[in-house]
Amino acid sequence: MNWIETFKSALDSLIERRTRSLLTMLGILIGIAAVILTVGLGEGAQNKVTNAISSLGTNLLIITPGSVSTGGVRGGLGSSSSLTLADANALGSTVDCPDISAVAPVMQRALVLTAGSSNWTAPVLGTSPSYLTIRDRQVVSGSSFSQNDVATHSDVALVGSTVAQNLFGIGSPVGQTMNLAGVPFTIAGELNTAGASGSTSQDNTVLIPITTAEDLFGATGPYANSVSNILVSAKSASSMGAAYEEANSLLLQRHGITNPAASDFTITPQTSLLTTATSVSKTLTVLLVGIAAIALLVGGIGVMNIMLVSVTERIREIGLRKALGATPGVILRQFLIEATVLGIMGGIFGVAVGVAGALALPHFVSQPIAISSLAIVGSVIVAAGIGLIFGVYPASRAARLSPIDALRSE
Repeated sequence: MNWIETFKSALDSLIERRTRSLLTMLGILIGIAAVILTVGLGEGAQNKVTNAISSLGTNLLIITPGSVSTGGVRGGLGSSSSLTLADANALGSTVDCPDISAVAPVMQRALVLTAGSSNWTAPVLGTSPSYLTIRDRQVVSGSSFSQNDVATHSDVALVGSTVAQNLFGIGSPVGQTMNLAGVPFTIAGELNTAGASGSTSQDNTVLIPITTAEDLFGATGPYANSVSNILVSAKSASSMGAAYEEANSLLLQRHGITNPAASDFTITPQTSLLTTATSVSKTLTVLLVGIAAIALLVGGIGVMNIMLVSVTERIREIGLRKALGATPGVILRQFLIEATVLGIMGGIFGVAVGVAGALALPHFVSQPIAISSLAIVGSVIVAAGIGLIFGVYPASRAARLSPIDALRSE
């Protein structure tokens, strides 16, 4: 019996026992669909995090204050007032920091905004015009405030799309007035839509000149001239390391700190955020794929069990074929083909279910699911391998049956 005849005989056997074949494929199907979805969830989450961090800006360094200790209780990072406007101005020096292209100090408070009968709460950021360049934001209507507005403490503001919609509806906010803490501000421009960064919406924000923010927030005492953080942009991706060292050395010198371990500020590169987030996403993906692999293993055991049952039921058939001249190799080949076909068909149906789930689920959950071609091809290959591997023992058992014993069995 040649390969074609053996393959046809194997298919006829599977079709004859179609219900059992379908139930066997179901175990493989579930495992493969689980692999497709878990890999897709992992890659989707990774892409989402990568895009969110990339949207923070280009070649970004985030400098935050250190922690403050009160009564022996140490606060979190950013709780001190160790960074000042003078620090930000010093970082803008091309002599001391030649690899830094732009610096934007940031003061931030959450305030209630009002315009007519509408009100809304949003983060208000006092900063400089370079903030837009560093964070890769654009003004889609109107214009940005200028360095002259910073120098003259002008009451002008830029608003995100969420703020504009909640205060002014569908009309343009440019030129209109809103109140921040009772102070009227003229809206100079509206920012482009940037989406969310982590749990924070970049569209729900208001930008004002940093000098105006000092007046508005009323920082006095040790918090006078202090900033929430300083955003720094390196000239290029290759100069990120140099920019980091320049900023670190300058701030240590300005703060009179000789031991870098005792610094009262923290510099976080954008690449560090991306690396950490990617590592977490990959770890979660491996965990999910491991769980899906268990489902595949259970499916493989199901294939082996069904094939063992099939061998037991077909002992007389095997004995008759051997008595008519079928070699052990032909018997082995037929049962291996049956097991492999079950694995491949289960894999194909599993891929179809997995892809359908990846397309449908994002409509019901706020989580993107990527469709990985590598996972699809790999899943079909794994499914075929599972059928082949778990079919070896039942097939070899059938091939070893003695024709006389097989024919004698009831």
